[in-house]
Amino acid sequence: MSKYQYDKKVLKGLTPFPFLGEVKARNAAIEAAPATLPRSVYNANILAKRLHPAVQHCRIAAVVDHGDAKSFTLVPDPEKGTTEMAFFRASQYVSVALNIDGAPVCKPYTIRSAPKDALGSENTSYTLTVKRTEPAYASAHILANWKEGDAVDISGPLGDFYYQDLRDAKQVVALAGGSGITPFYSMAAAIVDGTEDFELTILYGSRRSDGILLKEEIEALAEKSGGRVKVVHVLSDEEKEGYEHGFLTAELIQKYAPEGDYSVFMCGPKAMYRFCEGECKKLGLPKRRYRMEMSGDYMGAVNNPDYPKEQIGKSYSLTVDIRGEKTVIPCKADESLLWAMERAGIKAPAHCRSGECGWCHSRLVKGQVYIPAEADGRRLGDKKFGWIHPCVSFPLSDVELSIFPTAD
Repeated sequence: MSKYQYDKKVLKGLTPFPFLGEVKARNAAIEAAPATLPRSVYNANILAKRLHPAVQHCRIAAVVDHGDAKSFTLVPDPEKGTTEMAFFRASQYVSVALNIDGAPVCKPYTIRSAPKDALGSENTSYTLTVKRTEPAYASAHILANWKEGDAVDISGPLGDFYYQDLRDAKQVVALAGGSGITPFYSMAAAIVDGTEDFELTILYGSRRSDGILLKEEIEALAEKSGGRVKVVHVLSDEEKEGYEHGFLTAELIQKYAPEGDYSVFMCGPKAMYRFCEGECKKLGLPKRRYRMEMSGDYMGAVNNPDYPKEQIGKSYSLTVDIRGEKTVIPCKADESLLWAMERAGIKAPAHCRSGECGWCHSRLVKGQVYIPAEADGRRLGDKKFGWIHPCVSFPLSDVELSIFPTAD
């Protein structure tokens, strides 16, 4: 029996002559190659950059007027380097970069359109619906100035106010107030096109029937959903046949909630959150079964029971340290440190403006600040070592702050 089990006939036809020129060919290839080292990019990094861009350069492709609100369709601006919109989860938001009378401001707005509109590498888009709110600072600027063709810079998709099947029940009851319909519109659109797989019942609170934002559009989605999306309109200031009257109470939730387990998602003004959270507790829902979207700028801190009333009307100095360069600006006791910096023309990092995302994470070098407990989204380590979120921090003395802006 042969020592090695292989076919010797294959080897008998081989000679060394074809290999003699390999060294010469290799050396010629090396000489012809550029002197720079080859670089490679991991596919995971390419995907991460597409999903989480630092900035998306867009143009406004269309504007739809809803009266006290407008919808803006944003498309990529390839001339500035953005060729596609980043994919997102239904009901995520983007931070919009604004310059209002010299003040650099970032404001969060929900992506109202379906995630499917951002899929692919061509004809991708987002739709933002902006309603005038009080105090009408950013919203008034957008509604008065944005027009078709304008350039707009936005962040990548942000936020975790979206459906997660490992966390949330298969049946979701959505409590919407005013422009708080936008995340649920995105969810409904995603259910209709098959991107999301859950049942959605929307209890949509408005003042009057003639002021319901996106009424026809959301009802059209419900009609297409095959019963998976239901919309119930609730009017607080009008009694009308075919509509519920009053507020989003425990009784109303119970009336339209499905049998068995369900989650409650809320989006609207802060007063609505406080009321509806109490109603959810009346229903005996565990905390993991009701969630609230971020409410934006924290207003009325001086009205909180634990706010030191002797601070009302006072003003302090705020020293802002950016990479060793210090600027001293005034700051009122009833305005956040972020507001003071923006008003002074300092481009401070921010996205959610609600104390949650941590993008404005800064070090409190000196001074005392008031942070509302309900908006304190810091980690335990931040609290221990003197880090704060300026968007929900209000001065109680002169303050020195180190901030860390990101590169544009």
